[in-house]
Amino acid sequence: MINTKTFYLTDTGQVRSHNEDSVTILKNSNDEYLMIVADGMGGHRKGEVASSLTVTHLGKRFTESSSVGTKLDAINWLKDNINEINSEIIDYGEKNENSKGLGTTLVAAIITKEFIIMSNIGDSSGYAMKNNKLHKVTKPHTLVNLLVDAGNITEEEAKNHPKKNVLMRALGATEKCEVDMFDVDNDSEAILLCSDGLTNMLTDDQIEKVLLTDELTIDEKVIKLIKKCNARGGNDNISIAYLVRESGDEA
Repeated sequence: MINTKTFYLTDTGQVRSHNEDSVTILKNSNDEYLMIVADGMGGHRKGEVASSLTVTHLGKRFTESSSVGTKLDAINWLKDNINEINSEIIDYGEKNENSKGLGTTLVAAIITKEFIIMSNIGDSSGYAMKNNKLHKVTKPHTLVNLLVDAGNITEEEAKNHPKKNVLMRALGATEKCEVDMFDVDNDSEAILLCSDGLTNMLTDDQIEKVLLTDELTIDEKVIKLIKKCNARGGNDNISIAYLVRESGDEA
């Protein structure tokens, strides 16, 4: 049998005055898991509204259903609900003052016994751990990543590019919502979702090293990652959702 452990945490960081991230991990009655990290943006603390709307909507729909169904059902479920959230955020921005620029990134994963699906829009990241190696699944929808893909700049130049935080896609940005979907290897031992507050502070190798520390519990690993970010300056909100699948003997 597979034993599943989860932990999630968000931290304001050392620089920001408030936290615009939202994060959760939920389980439905069929032992299926939904993981979500949303990194909000917009003036007058409206980023936290957009990220909260996203997590609340997805979470409510997930816990209301006994199962997400087949892999194709799960993909369609994510696409449909993400489109609904996008419309909700746009509608909120039009109806409320000081909400210009309201939006959020989203990285989400559905984990069942049969499959793992991941989706993202924006620059929050999703990873899968397999055979003690951390693999990045998602690609950031940023101007800098477009420049890297086009061969205009190197990945090294991208790390310190003055426009590295300019997003090309986000929920609430346009009426047509383009979200990427990924079919993740179901043999993956763990799934990590995070906001860019983690990936801007630590390299993938540094994240992997903490996650592979045997003497730490799953909770302690997430807390240590956040502490490391803050020790390096913590210049953004940091949010992490982590799920580990461990093989165990039948009782």
